[in-house]
Amino acid sequence: MMKIMINVALPLAVSLFALNAVAETPEEHGLRIAKEADAHDTGFGDNTADMTMTLKNRAGQTSTRKIRSKILEGKGDGDKSLSLFDTPADVKGTAMLTFSHGLKADDQWLYLPALKRVKRINSRNKSGPFMGSEFAFEDLGSQEVEKYTYKYLREEACGKGWKCHVIERKPAYKYSGYSKQIGWLDTKEYRNVKVEFYDRKGSKMKTLTATGFKQYLGKYWRPSVMSMQNHLTGKSTVLQWSNYKFRTGLTTRDFNKNALSR
Repeated sequence: MMKIMINVALPLAVSLFALNAVAETPEEHGLRIAKEADAHDTGFGDNTADMTMTLKNRAGQTSTRKIRSKILEGKGDGDKSLSLFDTPADVKGTAMLTFSHGLKADDQWLYLPALKRVKRINSRNKSGPFMGSEFAFEDLGSQEVEKYTYKYLREEACGKGWKCHVIERKPAYKYSGYSKQIGWLDTKEYRNVKVEFYDRKGSKMKTLTATGFKQYLGKYWRPSVMSMQNHLTGKSTVLQWSNYKFRTGLTTRDFNKNALSR
């Protein structure tokens, strides 16, 4: 009797799953994938890492910066992040603090040692370049699910034998510099391997690619290289990550805007 029940129930469950998949709209499918990706990266607590930022102009000339990064996972809100510049001398001591949110505008502060003051980044200026790089201020916050509306486009091969979900997302918050983004997430681990950014006019503005993924704590994937290519200016920025450490004991006290200058 038990064998009969299993044999009947299994195809029924498969049929119900197929019916649900068919009934799902592209928008619902896209939102589900976004929530699944978020769930895959929930629970890491905090992490620190070292980063080398290489800027390249249209002529191929480069400049390099060394940065320390700290991230505290948010509970009921977005993550908090802090970037500290160590070299070169003209930017040493610069610090960028971000409190990410959902639909509410992210809070961001930039400490400029030459001026010896903390500057708050206006929500209307989040599309501006961060420290001369091809990353905008709005790229630096954690990508909370509710910040965007979603649409599932397709599934396709995306290198290394991977298959990827291709998702369109449009900013649901005010003053974004983007009309939409197209993201590629691998179907197994939901890693963001590529994102295309489109400007307010709808032109493809820049492309972010992430490579060299490594797994930490048996669950959390982080890239070792992130490359942002600006198709309009010919400039690019490459971030090389190293020395990832998780659950180091960071608290909200480590992300205090009043202590940025120290």
